[in-house]
Amino acid sequence: MISQNTIQQILSRIDIVEIVGSFVKLKKRGANYLGNCPFHNEKTPSFTVSPSKEIYKCFGCGVSGNAVSFIMEHEKYSYVEALRWLAQKYQIEVEETEVSPQLKQFQQLADSLYIINGFAKDYFADTLFNNEEGQNVGLSYFEERGFTEETIRKFQLGYCLNTRDSFVKTAVAKGYNLEYLQKTGLVTIRNEQPVDNYRGRVIFPIHNQSGKVLGFGARILQKTDKAPKYINSPENEIYIKSRVLYGTYFARQSIDKLNECLLVEGYTDVISLHQAGVENVVASSGTSLTQDQLRLIKKYTNNLTIIYDGDAAGIKAALRGLDMAVEEGLNVKLVLLPEKEDPDSYVQRIGAAAFREFIEEHKQDFVLFKLQISLKDAGNDSAKKSQLVNEIAETISKIDKAEDFTRQQDYIRQCSQLLKIDEQGLITLVNKFIRERLTKREQQNNRNTPAAPSDDDLSDEAIAAMEAAEAQYGGGENLFNKDEKQEKELVKILLRFGDKPFSEEERNTVADYIFHLPYDFESLVSSELVKRILREYKRIYDEGNIPDKKWFLYHEDQDLAKNIALIIEDKEADLSVNWKERFEIDTVFGDVAYLKDTISTSNYLILRKIKKMIEENQQEAMNLTDFEEMKRCMELHQHLKQLEKELTQGLGTVIFK
Repeated sequence: MISQNTIQQILSRIDIVEIVGSFVKLKKRGANYLGNCPFHNEKTPSFTVSPSKEIYKCFGCGVSGNAVSFIMEHEKYSYVEALRWLAQKYQIEVEETEVSPQLKQFQQLADSLYIINGFAKDYFADTLFNNEEGQNVGLSYFEERGFTEETIRKFQLGYCLNTRDSFVKTAVAKGYNLEYLQKTGLVTIRNEQPVDNYRGRVIFPIHNQSGKVLGFGARILQKTDKAPKYINSPENEIYIKSRVLYGTYFARQSIDKLNECLLVEGYTDVISLHQAGVENVVASSGTSLTQDQLRLIKKYTNNLTIIYDGDAAGIKAALRGLDMAVEEGLNVKLVLLPEKEDPDSYVQRIGAAAFREFIEEHKQDFVLFKLQISLKDAGNDSAKKSQLVNEIAETISKIDKAEDFTRQQDYIRQCSQLLKIDEQGLITLVNKFIRERLTKREQQNNRNTPAAPSDDDLSDEAIAAMEAAEAQYGGGENLFNKDEKQEKELVKILLRFGDKPFSEEERNTVADYIFHLPYDFESLVSSELVKRILREYKRIYDEGNIPDKKWFLYHEDQDLAKNIALIIEDKEADLSVNWKERFEIDTVFGDVAYLKDTISTSNYLILRKIKKMIEENQQEAMNLTDFEEMKRCMELHQHLKQLEKELTQGLGTVIFK
């Protein structure tokens, strides 16, 4: 883990205009900067960067955040990866916290494998361009495939000499560990001697999302019955095949921007499409899609289009695994290329524009395509048709998110028509599979230790209800908006003025005042988000420190950081200095008003609590028969009403009518 000291160094150096400006052309507009949003296509700039608040906001698509979240979103990095990127940019040495010996050993091994792969990538690329055999064999092969030098260098392609041990000798001479060289798959042992594993092959480096080389694919060029056409790196500490899609590093921004991922089978398909300008494409390297790969795609988009170059019958087996994609919430489409064509050959023959047009015109829905293929196979066999009905119903049952309800109903309607069965019967069967899955999930949850519920733990009905409620009340005005605004105002006051003096006599701060109110914030605040922020603030406050807004704005919890950015951004217009002259009244405005704001906001929340206590007390009094208890309620009522009056006068207005 990166130490807190390093994180603080990174955060102290961050210049959000410089960071965002590395990717977006910004122009100064008053106190802020304006540019075209990198997260959606727009012609009129609506992307604003505020250097004073250290946040960005797009008024077109609504995306917002800070410098760290910008790097995370734009480059698709994790929080730690984004910090490392920033540390490298500002030349800050990353200090690691103490970790277990096992984890430290794992990290050291992983770093060593990355270093070796980086060396190998450079060695093979140099051989390709600067060695006679590399030029005559490897480079000639790539040029015959139609790849330009720019494309070859972009994908860092290479060539391994067709000699016994040229690479391993060079690597060992430079001090690279032979055991680690074997672990990467670059070197193997034959007759007790190390030899090059990829000799006589062109090399395709496989990158992770940040551009580091995880492993290699190596294609043989000589025709032989003994050796496989392709050799891939063996799985190790950094290369796990089921979690990798070839070309993700080069495609991630295009996928994000176009909101669609094209999936092909081979390395050369990806490279040819990229060269033609179709950049939102990755490859599964000929293997069935795994859940980890699907989740990697979903990180960028919910729309997956799979391009097949086989006939319909040949891809039937591959379709079985795509139920996982539906379950992950992906919108899956299929495209079959013309006979004897693959993406590589087809895009080179017709060009990028025509290729994209073909994809758009020939997209077929996965569920309906699967049904049509299976219906042809079933023919008039009633047993096969019955099995098919069950398979389709199970697939449809996995489309269970609230926002996909209409899509699920459309599938039921269309599939019942194609299967020539009763629509209500198919609905019943789909619901049966949903119930079975819910039962299985509940049984699994019961076996685990109870924990705070997450989306994964909740039933689909519960999630649907929550999402429906959020859709109904989440956007727009509602009864709680004023209260929520005051609660968020309390957060804003703490972030801006928590360390400022509240009383010079007692030498306490605004944070001291807020955390020593007659009622604790847990009872004053109803918003779970605000409670969460205040709990985090108080945790640090109890340790003797007062965090500033920057600490929260760059918090590791990106959800928290994003909400902090929104709270900071939501501002009320300050009172104009001209009011004093025009209306002959004393006004306070800007940062000078923080004492008044602190008292006003906290009084509002206390007043709200007192009003609630009055209502509860009145409700209790209505059900009492004992005189003493009634007298107690009356005295409490008078006391609370007096407090209400005092607080209302303190606020300067009657808030509750």
